[in-house]
Amino acid sequence: MYSEKDFRRPVALSERNLVLPLAGDKVRAGFPSPAEDFTVKRIDLTQELVTHPQATFLLRVSGDSMREAGIFDGDMLVVNKALKPRHGQVVVAVVDGEFTVKHLYHRAGRVKLRAANATYPDITPKEGQTLEVWGVVTASIKRFPV
Repeated sequence: MYSEKDFRRPVALSERNLVLPLAGDKVRAGFPSPAEDFTVKRIDLTQELVTHPQATFLLRVSGDSMREAGIFDGDMLVVNKALKPRHGQVVVAVVDGEFTVKHLYHRAGRVKLRAANATYPDITPKEGQTLEVWGVVTASIKRFPV
């Protein structure tokens, strides 16, 4: 479905807006709502997902280390490099030159990256290892098979 090149580097968002129809404000996940409430207006996905256009990038996820956070293999992440990363946020980091997506742990001067899948260990920087928080994940876009 995706080639290896899809996962190698971030893609900058275009300056063009993406405007799609919005069918109502909400969709119920429980009992259905009456169809007569159906109205259509248009929303701009760029306006909804991007607060800093020049510092916002897309990255496609490869792997399942963040599945318990609702981030799955093949999802597209919206990453904002202008935001200051905070403890507990989902971030994209560069560890020894490789991108990874994890929860940021930053307490009492200690920094580590935590997966949202118990089968993956924490990443705690070791002596001589480089770890840079590259950006904050602000959204995850998933596609379903059709």
